[in-house]
Amino acid sequence: MPLIHISLRAGKPEAYRQAIFNGLYRAMRETLDVPEDDQFMTMSEHDAANFRYGNAFGIKRSDDLVYIQITVFDTRTSEQKQALFRRIAQLLSDNLGIRLEDIFVNVLDSAKENWSVGFGLAQFA
Repeated sequence: MPLIHISLRAGKPEAYRQAIFNGLYRAMRETLDVPEDDQFMTMSEHDAANFRYGNAFGIKRSDDLVYIQITVFDTRTSEQKQALFRRIAQLLSDNLGIRLEDIFVNVLDSAKENWSVGFGLAQFA
């Protein structure tokens, strides 16, 4: 049950934003075995004054940079995460033309007991 938040510069059309959602969902289904219809994603758009990045690690980023933060159960393996990174990059690059340099992904591990998906219950504890 991943929880995703995406941040990008404002101004992209709705079809572009929806394609990001679709690409991330597909990548998770293919690499993390996420169940069908397990889509919990938000997106924030930021004007130039509220969106900052650098060229750390020698990566020349552009204003098309997309930040993707994915919170998952702490049961995912390193191999699954690496496959996820590769698949996200491939899908967003191939389908939207996003440069590989502009796809920034962060995975946060969270223990199952830290999740309540409704009704005030800890369903996975």
